[in-house]
Amino acid sequence: MNAYSSFSAPIGGVLPTSGRPEFGQASASAMSMKWSALHDAVGVAGMLAGIAAEPMRAEVRNFPAVMRDAGGWRRQRAEDGIDDLAAIMEPGLAALLAVNARGVNPAVAALALWQEFQAARAVLLALTPPPTTTTLRRFT
Repeated sequence: MNAYSSFSAPIGGVLPTSGRPEFGQASASAMSMKWSALHDAVGVAGMLAGIAAEPMRAEVRNFPAVMRDAGGWRRQRAEDGIDDLAAIMEPGLAALLAVNARGVNPAVAALALWQEFQAARAVLLALTPPPTTTTLRRFT
């Protein structure tokens, strides 16, 4: 991927004179934007494959925030996985669009890309930490 990728954050972060705050090497909002862009891209791949768009479940939508809260190795693996997914989706979607523009039916290749995304996303979602037990309060 190059420095001007549509799925990746700019190299070097925020310019010191921009007036915008810098939130570390990879902020949760950057992860959320990449996650959202990936789902937009897989929606296009699904459309080219003839698959109806699926509504985004809460566990999928909230994944970046959950990983931010989990921190540590889980967050790092999530960030790496999202970057890896972007590295697969960007050229894959570009190829599908190029094939489609030439009048060739991209459905089979689009389905393969869609399935790869679904499998990789399932692995990322498995990083979600198990729910913690909550203490039940007794109200009297």
